[in-house]
Amino acid sequence: MTPNLPGVFARTLGLACCLLAGGARAQQARPDSGGTILLRPDRVWDGTADAPRPGLVVLVRGDRVVAVGAPSAVAAPRGTRTIDLPGTTLMPGLIDLHSHVLLHPYNETSWDDQVLREPLGLRVARATNHLRATLMAGFTTLRDLGTEGAGEADWGLARAVEQGIVPGPRLYVANRAIVMRGSYGPTGFAPEVTVPQGAEEAAGLEDLGRVVRDQIRRGADWVKVYADYRWGPNGEARPAFTQEELNRVVEIASASGRPVAAHAASAEGMRRAALAGVTTIEHGDAGTPEVFVLMKQKGVALVPTIAAGDAILRYRGWKHGDPEPTRVKDKRASVTAAIDAGVTIANGSDVGVFAHGDNAREVELLVDYGLTPVQALRSATSIAARVLRQEGQLGAVRAGALADMIAVRGDPTRDIAALRAVTMVMKGGVVAHGP
Repeated sequence: MTPNLPGVFARTLGLACCLLAGGARAQQARPDSGGTILLRPDRVWDGTADAPRPGLVVLVRGDRVVAVGAPSAVAAPRGTRTIDLPGTTLMPGLIDLHSHVLLHPYNETSWDDQVLREPLGLRVARATNHLRATLMAGFTTLRDLGTEGAGEADWGLARAVEQGIVPGPRLYVANRAIVMRGSYGPTGFAPEVTVPQGAEEAAGLEDLGRVVRDQIRRGADWVKVYADYRWGPNGEARPAFTQEELNRVVEIASASGRPVAAHAASAEGMRRAALAGVTTIEHGDAGTPEVFVLMKQKGVALVPTIAAGDAILRYRGWKHGDPEPTRVKDKRASVTAAIDAGVTIANGSDVGVFAHGDNAREVELLVDYGLTPVQALRSATSIAARVLRQEGQLGAVRAGALADMIAVRGDPTRDIAALRAVTMVMKGGVVAHGP
């Protein structure tokens, strides 16, 4: 478990933010955008189409898109601010479904040292910079899947963003994540020594039920459970919870209206998670064609987190263009099997392993691993919004949607590298970056 004092501090801070915010956050606070804005790009991609449409304008009032159409068909009221975006594609703000805003790259500080040696205040202060960098890079929504030893600090950060205290993406949080007792880290200490853990431990049906309910009480939007972890005799990934235990996690979370994300790298961990009814499986490194068929049947999405493994290999000296390590070849094979089985691929990078603000790396790698640019863009917009149960609200440029949009130079449906050329970021009708 995490240390008691930081946990109490995080919960107290989160409670204070909740009282100031005035309640639940099913919809984020409506910002004061100061009027109506008319956006005039070269083309608009709506989050689902095969290609962008040229010559359209988008009218925004408050935090919503109110009209999309030809200039002659969109009536802008007197006093409307017009923003010209020549040479750009206007598209939905991007969504990263697997982030860790309280981590920073492992080539700067190891995971163990971040959990054991960095004080909570330092980690929260650094995370505010991570949130800003992510928003400026065009990612307007994150699902944060574990504070890795920082208690419920993600919940407090989400409130701070909502209240405009710090700039950042919309945050859907899972606070501590749930691991089987004795399977997670940091490890390597004498058996009689108790050290802070990077997630919340549980064992058995009764304990799991308590932990799931406690995390929901502490503000989790999602429940994250480790269906397997590297606790085998040789450090290999092995299932961590029984089928009955995973079923109980999903049963309790579902009763509260919350979905479940499962870390699963082994075929058996993935199989159990899919049978339990989780919404997403994270990583899926050793997925087999049979497991992916099951995921398709159960409607379970895969968040492959290609960028994290890629980053770790680069830290060890591998460069693109060198012969591909076995880990890369195996990952390509599993992603290909998932695509062939028709599994929903949703964008999530595991950012925190590598630098925040570099989230587009995952979308680029999805293309490198077999998706078309349009398919990869959908995975980071409309598909990700559907996974979040925000279909039509996020990940879309359409009347009635939240006005989370970005403008990029060029056409990312043809060249995914255009995601690196963000010229405007709008979140909730407010221009966070750009003209």
